[in-house]
Amino acid sequence: MTVTVDPAALDLSQYLKAGDAVVWGQACGEPTTLIETLIAQAEGIGGLSAFAATSFSGLLTEDVADRIALSSMGAIGTLRSLTKVNKLAVIPCHVSQVGPMIAQGLIGCDVAFVQVSPADANGNHSFGLISDYARAMVDKARVVIAEVNDRVPFSQGERIAASEIDVAIHVSRPPVEVKAAAIGETDEAIARHVAAYVEDGSVLQTGVGAVPDAVLRLLADRKDLGVHSGMLGDGLVDLVEAGVITNARKKIDTGVSINGALIGTQRLYDWAHNNPAMRMCATSYTHDAAVLAQLEKLVTLNSALEVDLTGQVNAEASGPAYLGGTGGQVDFVRAGARSPGGHSIIALPATAKRGSLSRIVPALSGPVTTARTDVDVIVTEFGAAELKGQTLTERAKRMVAIAHPDFREELDKAAFEIARRGF
Repeated sequence: MTVTVDPAALDLSQYLKAGDAVVWGQACGEPTTLIETLIAQAEGIGGLSAFAATSFSGLLTEDVADRIALSSMGAIGTLRSLTKVNKLAVIPCHVSQVGPMIAQGLIGCDVAFVQVSPADANGNHSFGLISDYARAMVDKARVVIAEVNDRVPFSQGERIAASEIDVAIHVSRPPVEVKAAAIGETDEAIARHVAAYVEDGSVLQTGVGAVPDAVLRLLADRKDLGVHSGMLGDGLVDLVEAGVITNARKKIDTGVSINGALIGTQRLYDWAHNNPAMRMCATSYTHDAAVLAQLEKLVTLNSALEVDLTGQVNAEASGPAYLGGTGGQVDFVRAGARSPGGHSIIALPATAKRGSLSRIVPALSGPVTTARTDVDVIVTEFGAAELKGQTLTERAKRMVAIAHPDFREELDKAAFEIARRGF
């Protein structure tokens, strides 16, 4: 039976005990009232830890990390500030494995915090803005505490019955929003190369940010595009309203955009409310290899911090600085590269630090996020390097061609060594 508590009177010590591990919805699905309450009361409970896959709320500060042991799958969103001060424990994993690791107890989940929409006539709540591992944490937790927010859309897809909620607080506050990034000349140049791979009837997987937004703006003349993605932003709405995204040619989920996380603004949330043309799904569906294998002309778009001359991709760390994460990159890179008529694209600016550092490098400065054996196409503002099926020598030649001209002479020397050895 659900206990309803006034948010101002919520005493978490009645439901949490010292040493508990808490997991909550990520990104724009963060239950901010519950997180704020936990922060205020954590010291009184003691020994708490929390897993936050991503965070855009700004609530998780260095001071909070002194009271709650914080872990994550990467430094995504405002979590990057915590890695800079060594206050975030990073669990390297694909986002598709977060749910299974919660189920297996590898990621502790004694208490689940979820943000949900108001219930429908049958007493079922929608997970609203985030579905990816929400079901996994609800199924695992000893205590499920729900922030029922009447500003959260009732999105189609996974449900949580009122009977599964142990404690509920009712709030009315804007969910976390992620504003569109400013699109610069470099982003537009990258987007033009990426857009060339999107044909009529293609199925899209993108993240959010300046390059994905710039790409979507260039697709207004396409027909019958589909969507199967781990996350979606406001740019989706523009293409749906323009009649570009119809999902009409998808062999599965025909007519429906499949997604795991809504990351954007109120405009996106309003569009998602009770919209049968969009379905929120767990990563066990959005990222599943068997599901993705059924999609033809799947074009996946992901980013990187750097790529070496043979195609190895680093999307996580640059030297001692942890800046990103694995996310769903590997799952979608493999799917796009194997899709009939599809492509997997890794897009990145050719330089960093105002042009002083090349992102195309002889050797990575951090971990290999995506292996060169899985990579298909690398794109910078200087062009596209199609690597699939190419020798290491040819790959190096093509990668030099899309590097910034200021660094090509140095990279040519490294490419020559690859050619000399043959590997």
